[in-house]
Amino acid sequence: MSEEIKEDLPPKRGPLKKLRESIDDPDEKFEAVATLVRLGILIWSGAILTLAYIKMPPALGIPEQKLDPTFIASVFTGTLATFGVQASKDKKNANNGGLTKEDVEKILKEQKPAP
Repeated sequence: MSEEIKEDLPPKRGPLKKLRESIDDPDEKFEAVATLVRLGILIWSGAILTLAYIKMPPALGIPEQKLDPTFIASVFTGTLATFGVQASKDKKNANNGGLTKEDVEKILKEQKPAP
């Protein structure tokens, strides 16, 4: 009886096979694979970058790695840029659009005193 039940069930499909079957256009398939690869690189570089700054507990027995995170950080930011996320600095205003000391003083002068 268990053999009859197994024959009635459709074969199991993994997430990649479902994705492959749901996309008909070869260009869309390529784009989906490219996005998955970029996500993999982003996760890998984020994990390595994080591990570069944390100290592992001695109980784990993992020796401390002397790693220069500059290359990994450039891979991380480059991969983020492919998704449209970019860090930028405004050269005119060093605090990136925040309030300056003069702005705060002006706001405080304009406020009415509490009764």
